[in-house]
Amino acid sequence: MGVPVTQKSHPLSLERRQYLCERYGLSPSDLALLLEDLWAFTEETPERYVLRRHSELQKRGWTNDGIFKRIAGELAAGRFSAEPLSLRQIRRIIYG
Repeated sequence: MGVPVTQKSHPLSLERRQYLCERYGLSPSDLALLLEDLWAFTEETPERYVLRRHSELQKRGWTNDGIFKRIAGELAAGRFSAEPLSLRQIRRIIYG
C-alpha cells in the first residue's frame, strides 16, 4: 500500500499491522478502526454485554421477559467462555 502504518495503543507490532494492511487491502485508518472494534469486542465482559444488550433491546421496544430470554440465548451460543447465565442472574446484573 505504501502508506506507513502508525503504532497506536494496539498490541500488534508495526510489521504485523503493515502486513494486515497489505494482505487485506486496508488503509491504515481502516485497519485501526477494525482493530479497535475487535479489541472492544474481545474485552467486553459478560456483565457489560448483558447491560449493553438490555439497553439496545429496550430501545427497540422489547419487554424485559423477552430481553432476558434473548440475552440468555445469545450468551449460550458461545459468545463467552464462561458458564451460561440463568434468567435470574441476568436480572441481577441489570438491576443489582
